[in-house]
Amino acid sequence: MKRHAIFLAVLAFSQPLAAADLLQTYREARANDPVYASARAARDAGRESLPQGLALLLPNVSASGFTQMNNIDIDFRGVAPPSERDGNTNGYSVSLTQPLFNWQSIMLYKEAGFKVAQSEAVFGQAAQDLIVRVAQAYFDVLASQDSLAFIQAQKAAISEQLAQAKRNFEVGTATITDTHEAQARFDLAFSQEIAAQSDLEIKKSALQQIVGKLPDSLVPLRPATELSPPAPNAIEPWVARAEDQNFAVHIQEAALEVASREIERNRAGHYPTLNMVGNYGRNSASISTIGTVSLGTDSTSRSIGLQLAIPLYAGGGVSSLVRQAIANQDKARQDLEAARRSAAQAARQAYLGVSNGMAQVRALEQALISSQSALDSNKLGYEVGVRINIDVLNAQQQLYSTKRDLSKARYDTLVNGLKLEAAAGTLTEEDLEAVNRLLGTN
Repeated sequence: MKRHAIFLAVLAFSQPLAAADLLQTYREARANDPVYASARAARDAGRESLPQGLALLLPNVSASGFTQMNNIDIDFRGVAPPSERDGNTNGYSVSLTQPLFNWQSIMLYKEAGFKVAQSEAVFGQAAQDLIVRVAQAYFDVLASQDSLAFIQAQKAAISEQLAQAKRNFEVGTATITDTHEAQARFDLAFSQEIAAQSDLEIKKSALQQIVGKLPDSLVPLRPATELSPPAPNAIEPWVARAEDQNFAVHIQEAALEVASREIERNRAGHYPTLNMVGNYGRNSASISTIGTVSLGTDSTSRSIGLQLAIPLYAGGGVSSLVRQAIANQDKARQDLEAARRSAAQAARQAYLGVSNGMAQVRALEQALISSQSALDSNKLGYEVGVRINIDVLNAQQQLYSTKRDLSKARYDTLVNGLKLEAAAGTLTEEDLEAVNRLLGTN
């Protein structure tokens, strides 16, 4: 039984770990990315603005108590001998203040609601940014892996061509020039392989920075993947959505509302305030005279009333604050317009990236077929003597360059599709799931 358990444990560790797909990688990033965690904490902190603003309108109750020992020396100036008195005094009081009219507090409470909306929009933007960052880093790794694989395949093909050139030179059917050309291409491919390996490590490190740990492998994109156009397949609806729903626009809209209420809040520095104030207190005091009987008093006080405060002059500070708030409102209005324009530009750029990317993918797919045919033709021509070695090498380079460009075009088109949804403010995990369904090994 023990041997059987050991065998199962060894078998489990010997099995390769399943490759992580895009959705799994995103969920790991959502749990470990410090940028996203910071945005979530900022959102939670921002939500506290609302109860803090409400607290300014609710009653304020406070209590205090005291106890003290008294020692009093009394000199009657010749009328009677001096006397000494001691005693203890205790007391407590409870006070309640209920704001009845305080325009500054009312404006602060209204501001709090928009500050909460602003913090929610900031977090929403961070959530969308995480999806885009993960997808970008994920496909950057795949693109780098593809580039390395294509370079290695090209190097292997050049190596075969180099060996053939050397054999032909030895038997006298080719010149030394063919060997030198093939050797130069092989050395160049070897240099490119080193650079591609370095680039792959950098791309993996970028993904690890987001996820926290690097998966053993990533699920690739299916070779025959059909990319879908954006829906709707027109640029203006996406621009309109971006101008209205983009999270950066929502952030600036909330900032403008806060700035508008800041003007009213500062103007309230000229307004009176009215509070209802209630107090309840109880004191107990005892005084004793040397050689006489101790005396004590107990007292209870109750009061309720209205407290009106009217500001008369504050040195011009309130007026200055109002002017400052008006300038800040104008700034917020301009920031909102800039956010709308930036969102519209991002939507246009992403839409063109998707539509042009799909056209580029189709063109490169056709170019790949043509490049493969050109390589086959040049190889055949080289064998029968109508093509030279450099023609074959150039055809090989064109084929693998086309493969690399096609791979990158597919990844860029998918990422631009996510960026388009993000610009429109509609990017969710469901969009990532749709892209994830395009991954697989078959």
